[in-house]
Amino acid sequence: MQGKDQTIGILLHDVARLMRKRFEQRARPAGLTRSQWQTLLLLSKNEGIHQRALAEIQEVEPITLMRLIDKLSDRGLVERRKHETDRRIWMLYVTEPARRLLQGMHELGEETRNEAMDGIPDADRVRLCELLETMKSNLSEGCRAAAEVEKRNV
Repeated sequence: MQGKDQTIGILLHDVARLMRKRFEQRARPAGLTRSQWQTLLLLSKNEGIHQRALAEIQEVEPITLMRLIDKLSDRGLVERRKHETDRRIWMLYVTEPARRLLQGMHELGEETRNEAMDGIPDADRVRLCELLETMKSNLSEGCRAAAEVEKRNV
């Protein structure tokens, strides 16, 4: 039961792209890119993590993350601390100014979600999230299964 010209994949992609765009429009005054916001958010949930592990969570190359961290560190938003026992490893932490920015980011995200969901009853919002979680779970399981097959075939 899909429209003539749109599949669920295209529609989901378009909605996600437009939500990112609206968030970025709202967040522009803070002077951070979406990648920088995402890095700060993930780091705030995983403080004390090392750079390689954070890169894995973000699914980016470690060198890409290092450049983001360098920029955030230069702005005083991320702090690198040496590992207690391995001086080659840097542990990452958000700073107090970053925490204040993240609070504002949460508010901008809420505004963006509310704009996207305008006119959708609360029960439908809940159901939409449930359906998307099911789709995510189905696809994640499929990806894990395919990765296991690939490992066995190598």
